[in-house]
Amino acid sequence: MFIAYDSKSGIEYAKLCESKREGQKVSKKYVNLGRVLDKKNNIFQNRERGVFVYNLASNLYENPPENFVPKVKKCNRKESLILDFGDTFFLDNFIRKNGLNDVINSLGYGNSDTLYSMLNYYVLCNMANCHAEDWWEGNYARILYPNANLSSQRISGFLASIGSENSQRLFFKEYFKLLSNTGIDAKNVLIDSTGLPNDIHFPLNALVSRNGKINNEVRLIYVVHQKTGLPIYFRYCAGNIVDSMTLIRCLEELKSQGVDVNFSILDAGYYTVENLREMFEKKISFLTRMTTNLGQYKKLISEHFESLQIKENLVEYNGRFVYLKCVKFDFEGHNAFAYIGLDIERKSMEIDKVFRRAKDSKMNAKQVFDAMEKLGAFILVSSRRIAKEKILPLYYTRQQIEQVFDIGKNYATLLPVRVHSEETFRGHLVLTFLATVIIKLIQAELLKTSVNPISLFCNLRNQKCKVFDDKIVSGEAFKRVNDCYKLFKIQCPSVIRR
Repeated sequence: MFIAYDSKSGIEYAKLCESKREGQKVSKKYVNLGRVLDKKNNIFQNRERGVFVYNLASNLYENPPENFVPKVKKCNRKESLILDFGDTFFLDNFIRKNGLNDVINSLGYGNSDTLYSMLNYYVLCNMANCHAEDWWEGNYARILYPNANLSSQRISGFLASIGSENSQRLFFKEYFKLLSNTGIDAKNVLIDSTGLPNDIHFPLNALVSRNGKINNEVRLIYVVHQKTGLPIYFRYCAGNIVDSMTLIRCLEELKSQGVDVNFSILDAGYYTVENLREMFEKKISFLTRMTTNLGQYKKLISEHFESLQIKENLVEYNGRFVYLKCVKFDFEGHNAFAYIGLDIERKSMEIDKVFRRAKDSKMNAKQVFDAMEKLGAFILVSSRRIAKEKILPLYYTRQQIEQVFDIGKNYATLLPVRVHSEETFRGHLVLTFLATVIIKLIQAELLKTSVNPISLFCNLRNQKCKVFDDKIVSGEAFKRVNDCYKLFKIQCPSVIRR
């Protein structure tokens, strides 16, 4: 067996030849390997397999090295002499300024230009990965990361590589080090999950009914820093796994990677006897909402609701007034604190709904009274006593994790999920996590301004550059672009040498 070569229109092609002798007759069998990309290392390209390595000794088709970039120009493709500039120039400077390079490099992908190009693409373009190469061709990323390989086949391999368990562990080790060096204590956290709808055939997909809608989805769990709202960690599971089953595993994974959580604010979906028991035993403080279907909820409401509406229990939060009463109770031998509340504004809105329902259903006065008696009631549960005036502002820091999910889904390419295997899905989640961290950091700098990340990048993208053999000449930055650079203390040079 050997490889034979021939040329057509100046392009070299290869085929695998096998000769067999049967008596006096010799038969030959040919297998087309396709276009020769690297003759020395047996790297070829054809329609069936894309770019691959053929191992003659073992007769196996293998993936090319991560740092291999085909030196093939697309037919009829003219090289752009004017590129989108400001957005990628800004992002490159922002990443270096915030010390994120070591975190990104810890993923260990063999072609760093591909890694950085794809991260820029996830932050700047909420489009399918099949358009990444077209974006790169017309963007300054082509100059910053000249060896990027963004063909669809290579992107799938790239995502699978950075999504490996080893890459993710190294990534989070470096990320936790960065958080610690910047003074962010990852011990006080928010934990919540969200569904990622996905109709592509996918092992983790499961039919789930939420809010009256049935979707195929995967469940994504995020751990977020309480004070800054910065994403700390992520996990994922099949869409039909209930939230309560994921909490302890999430905390154990964090602990195994050196993060000991001290205090966690949890969604009501995590309130189970088993979870709270574990939290008490592991000495992890918590604050969560008790679900209304529990016997303990009904008991506490029955005993304390009548004495709730007094002057001493009235507290103000965010322009609203709420009655709150702190009650100590026993939870399997541990001291727990229930904050029994009545949201006056919410009760008023729910009473209106009852009145409308009563008219349609012809309810009598007793039925209406019973239906609206406990409306607006809720119970928050904590493992430690917290001042009544502080409990609601603390609990509603949970909204930060909703904002993080919003950033991921709407700005960091988290949705739609366009991958077909768990391996590539894991890499997709790593990139969206990194993109969300970057956008969240940018958003924090913009809080006191009228600018948001979308308008920031739109304005910056309007600054172009001209490409010459030995240099890049940036376009003049108009006022809004200059304001963006000044806000982040970034200097934009007139000329960048190549």
